[in-house]
Amino acid sequence: MSTNSIDSLLHETRRFPPTPEFAANAVAGAELYESAKADPVGFWADQARELLHWHKPFTSVLDWSDAPFAKWFADGELNVTYNCLDRHVLAGNGERIAIHWEGEPGDSRSISYAELTEQVKRAANVMAGLGIGQGDRVAVYMPVIPEAVVAMLAIARLGAVHSVVFGGFSSESLRSRIDDASAKLVVTADGGWRKGKVFPLKAAVDGALANGTSTVKNVLVVRRGENEVQWTEGRDLWWHDELAAADAEHEAQAFEAENPLFILYTSGTTGKPKGILHSSGGYLTQVASTHKNVFDLHPETDVYWCTADVGWITGHSYVVYGPLANGATQLMYEGTPDTPHSGRWWELIEKYKVSIFYTAPTAIRSFMKLGRQIPQSFDLSSLRLLGSVGEPINPEAWIWYRDAIGGGSTPIVDTWWQTETGAIMISALPGITALKPGSAQVPIPGIKIDILGEDGTRVDPPNGGLLVVSEPWPAMLRGIWGDPDRYRETYWSRFSGPDSEGKETWKYFAGDGAHVDSDGDIVLLGRVDDVMNISGHRLSTQEIESALVSHPMVAEAAVVGAADEATGQAVVAFVILRADQEAAQTVEEASTLLRAHVAQQIGAIARPRQVFVVAELPKTRSGKIMRRLLQDVAEGRELGDTTTLTDASVMTIISDRLK
Repeated sequence: MSTNSIDSLLHETRRFPPTPEFAANAVAGAELYESAKADPVGFWADQARELLHWHKPFTSVLDWSDAPFAKWFADGELNVTYNCLDRHVLAGNGERIAIHWEGEPGDSRSISYAELTEQVKRAANVMAGLGIGQGDRVAVYMPVIPEAVVAMLAIARLGAVHSVVFGGFSSESLRSRIDDASAKLVVTADGGWRKGKVFPLKAAVDGALANGTSTVKNVLVVRRGENEVQWTEGRDLWWHDELAAADAEHEAQAFEAENPLFILYTSGTTGKPKGILHSSGGYLTQVASTHKNVFDLHPETDVYWCTADVGWITGHSYVVYGPLANGATQLMYEGTPDTPHSGRWWELIEKYKVSIFYTAPTAIRSFMKLGRQIPQSFDLSSLRLLGSVGEPINPEAWIWYRDAIGGGSTPIVDTWWQTETGAIMISALPGITALKPGSAQVPIPGIKIDILGEDGTRVDPPNGGLLVVSEPWPAMLRGIWGDPDRYRETYWSRFSGPDSEGKETWKYFAGDGAHVDSDGDIVLLGRVDDVMNISGHRLSTQEIESALVSHPMVAEAAVVGAADEATGQAVVAFVILRADQEAAQTVEEASTLLRAHVAQQIGAIARPRQVFVVAELPKTRSGKIMRRLLQDVAEGRELGDTTTLTDASVMTIISDRLK
């Protein structure tokens, strides 16, 4: 396929500049780009001084002498939790609501900054009394409840290191993470609400610790589900009892900026999860800066809602640390978007007058399938900014999001970043940038992104290649826990080395493909292993999925490359039809129409060999489509591990139908 045909698909012609009113009141101005371009390291130093309180001011900004291990603000000292809580109370904002929390059954709490600060101080005293101090690791295995945030901030307050494990993971997954980090304490809950039922959590912790060889000394248990739990005397402690007995005062101690803040495990190509390590000062600087500027935050008036679970990096950076460092008021919701009804999210936006809403394309596409009539029955006029995170968003979903949720005028920031990057790396700034559907667009100020060919040379627009970060950034991972060699090999080996002048250069390879369009804007194409080679032509699954979803009958699509004797790989597509289209034609008719549609949109080379109409797609609990499992089915193999799926039966149904 020619470059021109790729560009014609990805070169989006629609533009949505900010309204004069939005631009006039925007937090971020063009001077951010100018100052960052002139002096990137100095720019981040200014952000660190402006946005954070330093107990001991730094004099060293970036130390890259031990590349690829970076140190930012290394001689400075701060307390992350003090920055998220105490300083707002001391500044007179203690009565401001920090968290509006809504439980799935409808119970709710609104917690002020003063109240949240007191709870965190009590929790810090409890943990200190259990022997937790600087550098100790604590596992957190919780539902989306305020106590999860309290636990994370209490751990950070002590200079300890949290390892949050998503509450949907199995006891075996939890065990491996506890063991890898040598955690001394686990904070969990008896259970949490999901789809109208309480799912147990304490039982999984018991299973993870069952062999008796764990480093864990105590388990703190929050009472949430009121379900029965087994109890190990001397080890297990009720959260509410311990906090009630704890002192309400706790002075935050300053720690060096490079003090480890958290470990977060993410999937690895070898199958063993990688413990991504983040430190304090640089991470907090970048999440605070991006949260403020990308989301145009006005903390006095905005109500912000990021729908991510705290068990993922988005929950760390844009539910806990970014919003609270900036003194924001935010909404947290425990349950699923379709419980007790399909308009639950829109009901909450109306109830709390949410003004900034940040969610995943997977959720957006699922709402598209249900139709506009559901959001249209709620008052969403409080929304003034929308965000997208987690995977590339196709232009059709972007437009639907803007029109059906944003009332046809609300800006959308499409953000690219990773667990490893810690914070947003590519995104429009909504008061400056003319927005382009389906494109993350430009690196944020202070970030240097390049698109390289296989040989490591920079590609010129319009063209595609591999995305790299060419200069260190404050929120970058500081390594893989306990495995520095794996860190170097995984992220820095492909494009690093001496340049033409013999100078050693380091480039972080993100593992993602990207396309630079004629305007120089970046369109993310997904993971490199989601790029197929069809008769020598490189095709992105994202390109074909976008073409499929652009057809009015399709709500959602997933594409994989299946082995093919003739072409090396062949395109196999799995699609969910929109609700009003399911009875409009037979499965065979739909397949024929969609194969022709893809050929018309991209070219005959991209025509799917097969299009399967399915009721659901296999998704992890973080909302990502498990294309690996679809590829197993497409190539006739036995299914691989399905334990991370929200609903493992989905793959059985798909497999049986295809057979």
